[in-house]
Amino acid sequence: MIISVSRRTDIPAYYPDWFINRIRDGCVYVRNPVNIHQISKINLNPNVVDCIVFWSKNPKLMVDKLRYIKEYAYYFQFTLNPYDRDVEVKLPCKGEILETFKKLSDTIGPQKVIWRYDPVLLNGKYTVSYHIDKFYEFAGKLKGYTGKVTFSFIDFYKRIAENIKSIGVYETSIEEKNIIADNFSRAAKENNLVIDTCAEGIDLSKYGIAHARCIDDRLIAKITGFNFIADKDKSQRPECGCVGSVDIGEYNSCPNGCVYCYANCSQNIVINNCNKHNPVSPLLVGEINNNDIVNEKKVLDKTLQKGLF
Repeated sequence: MIISVSRRTDIPAYYPDWFINRIRDGCVYVRNPVNIHQISKINLNPNVVDCIVFWSKNPKLMVDKLRYIKEYAYYFQFTLNPYDRDVEVKLPCKGEILETFKKLSDTIGPQKVIWRYDPVLLNGKYTVSYHIDKFYEFAGKLKGYTGKVTFSFIDFYKRIAENIKSIGVYETSIEEKNIIADNFSRAAKENNLVIDTCAEGIDLSKYGIAHARCIDDRLIAKITGFNFIADKDKSQRPECGCVGSVDIGEYNSCPNGCVYCYANCSQNIVINNCNKHNPVSPLLVGEINNNDIVNEKKVLDKTLQKGLF
């Protein structure tokens, strides 16, 4: 079983103590986002968890807590974008985030820190040339601290339409996508980075850009040293190459305030949920009540196969 921590919220940035408490207790409870009274109990014991995939824009507080998960295989999807606080409202300055990236890489190794430049959005300020310049800059600064970069172009989800309209974001044309991809590929090559795209339908293989598996059975096999068998995640979009995982996060709980975020409905709901957070609760937000039904997720065995490569 692969644990995703988390596509729905930035647990390493805001809830690292809660996560470590879940590790210590050996389980976590997760509300069904469709039926909120259905709760899954997820076993987090090392004998059933094949790998943990962390997703974060600022995992500074998590770095010093990694000593508590030595029994687990894990890696980070670390988002570092070129936006100011008009887009990524509550993130620290890029210099600080870069230093966190380097510290994390020095701690766990560059193979286990994937750089995400995601999403690429265009408006009057964040132009094609702006992105190309920033990508070259970041790629140079991260050389040796990661071996891979994944990028994607913004999707115009209904939930974020008003937010991105407020800052003048427009649809990226095919021509613009190709110009960006060509230059990103050149920068990646110059800095010894493998480059791919996240859930993009467009074929950019002529630039040496493949389709990503952000939750990647191949990388997990390399990290663990064991053969790994996993099916494609059927709950994700058809363009997504990820294998299946269990996400332990909750929507509407990330305080980063990014205008392109599809996981938050409104900041008022986020604030309300953050106020309900209890670091010792088995749930990320709130507590179990009398109307809830808890079912333990059945885990037959690890998907790791016996035998080293």
